[in-house]
Amino acid sequence: MRELKTFVAVARHGTFAAAGQHVGLTQSAVSAQMRALERQLGVALFERSGRSAVLNAAGRHALPLAEQILALFSQMARPDDAAHWRGELRIGAIATVQTGLLPDALPRFRQQAPHIELKLVPGVSLDLLSQLDAGELDLALLIKPPFPLPKELLEVPLAREPFVLVLPDHLAGDDPIALLASQPLVRYDRRSFGGRLVERFLRQQRLQVRESLELDELEAIVRMVEAGMGVALIPRAGLWLQRQPRVRILELGALTFYRERVALLRRAQRQPALDCLLECLGEVSEVRHR
Repeated sequence: MRELKTFVAVARHGTFAAAGQHVGLTQSAVSAQMRALERQLGVALFERSGRSAVLNAAGRHALPLAEQILALFSQMARPDDAAHWRGELRIGAIATVQTGLLPDALPRFRQQAPHIELKLVPGVSLDLLSQLDAGELDLALLIKPPFPLPKELLEVPLAREPFVLVLPDHLAGDDPIALLASQPLVRYDRRSFGGRLVERFLRQQRLQVRESLELDELEAIVRMVEAGMGVALIPRAGLWLQRQPRVRILELGALTFYRERVALLRRAQRQPALDCLLECLGEVSEVRHR
């Protein structure tokens, strides 16, 4: 098992030295373990170049299997009931999930798994996906990526949120396309997954927009619209819906598009505590969208 743990660390950190720092071994000890593992398997696992240790085809095939073996081994001594679990869950979450689903879901989870310590890691969807892929998170709550996911990741749908046009309450007009063409746009950050959906919509409608500024936080976007900076295409989600903003909200009708919030985890890491948390998130999401 120790060789497998070291192998996964090398794959994640890219060098024997960095992996050694992570698992508490010297570089030479890591190198010796990897030679022993390769000898036992009868194949080379790395393309060694200078200080780097890049997985070759055999290494890429072995990595998810090693992670699965380690996950199964770690579960051998664990109870199969979330109420008796102890340990830590590292949850990555985008801002709208932190202020939306989690405050209602976590108290339910706490009642069912009182001994689990929760660590909440904030971030944008792309960063959280990278951290999950690197093994730094147990669960990531984010916007569904606009590209295929690795097969070792399990996707659990949480919510489907329609985009709407938000405009200052004094601005006349009920045609979203005409307003987008004539008014400055407070743009949803194109680097975010949600912002990419807006960019695709604008291209599909062949709209040339005048941008006033670009940012990622939904509450901040709404405040900029209130201040008269322009109109915005954003999902109907977030804390701004819980107050009374000085804006008008126009539905997009037949042109409506959506962003999807999902939970992502590694298939090999499924466990009662994670399943319990996913169930609590699903219950809250279902209540909100009835």
